[in-house]
Amino acid sequence: MKYLTIVLIAIFWNFEVQGQTYEIGAFIGGSNVVSDIGSTNYIAPNKPAFGAILKWNRSSRHSFRFTALFTELEGNDVDSHEARRQSRGLSFTNSLQEVSLGLEYTFWEFDMFKDRNANAPYLYSGITAFNHENISRVSGVTQDGNALDFAIPIVLGYKVAFNSMVIALEGGARYTFTDNLDGSAPAGEDNTISIGNRNNNDWYVFTGVTVSFTFGRRPCFCAF
Repeated sequence: MKYLTIVLIAIFWNFEVQGQTYEIGAFIGGSNVVSDIGSTNYIAPNKPAFGAILKWNRSSRHSFRFTALFTELEGNDVDSHEARRQSRGLSFTNSLQEVSLGLEYTFWEFDMFKDRNANAPYLYSGITAFNHENISRVSGVTQDGNALDFAIPIVLGYKVAFNSMVIALEGGARYTFTDNLDGSAPAGEDNTISIGNRNNNDWYVFTGVTVSFTFGRRPCFCAF
């Protein structure tokens, strides 16, 4: 009986995995940073961004999602609406590469095999790890290698299916666990230059379009 149970579990597991629909595609859009230097607008892309996306559609309401995105963050006080920042006139650039893993949840059923041109708004969150330049303003603008930090992604989007292709428009903010994307709070240094609020961490935002294509067998959502 024990061996029969093991065999049955293996058979159903193999059937379930093969029966899922996967998506692979690309992201193209723009990025902006919200930090102690530059504009304070949350959606104001000023640098191009691109990357790749992979999804495992686990049901008609949610998918496991992996993304890898690349961009250069730029902040310039000239772009700010605050007179104090404009008169200060600081700026920075910082190259950034991120990978993110989490769950995408649609607000209603999204089944491209049942509905023609299925569409739905969605919310994505999970955990993001990102690599960026470790810049400092303690004694002029210097760079000391790269740093690895983490963030929480909060992404809202709307997607539409056209046969096996899915097109989505999305905007996503990343709340980071660092205050040094702009070089204002380098770790391990006694920064005597006061730049902004040292109690608020930096954010960065991606806004753009994803285009993905499905592959694999038609999914069976009845088991999950």
